Amino acid sequence: MKLLTETYAKEIAFSISCFDRLIITGTLPEISYDAGMTNYLYQNGIKIFDYPKFAEPFKESIRANAELIAKEHGAEIEFIRKSGVRKESIISKKIEQRGNHPGIVHIISVMEICNTFKPWHDKDTIGV
Repeated sequence: MKLLTETYAKEIAFSISCFDRLIITGTLPEISYDAGMTNYLYQNGIKIFDYPKFAEPFKESIRANAELIAKEHGAEIEFIRKSGVRKESIISKKIEQRGNHPGIVHIISVMEICNTFKPWHDKDTIGV
């Protein structure tokens, strides 16, 4: 069987090759440390102790989107509450059960250990 690129070689100007999946990680440098987050909140008129209320719509939007994706693809969302769980082994088992074919395999929700933002106030200067 001839490849499409061979069959239509005269009509193809160029071809692009790429990976079949990407894992993107990163940080937002401006808010990835306590003073940066404090500054961001201050510049946007958000009181530090109102951060949970400020972040709630983002959390809910991410959750709703994950639930929609899971429903559309017949996948489940697994909440992992303990540390030391190898996510790769969970996915390997799911692939064994469903077969190795393209598509969403599983969605994992986990609280990762990280530095936390702890707002505080100086009780001696309250009201100053």
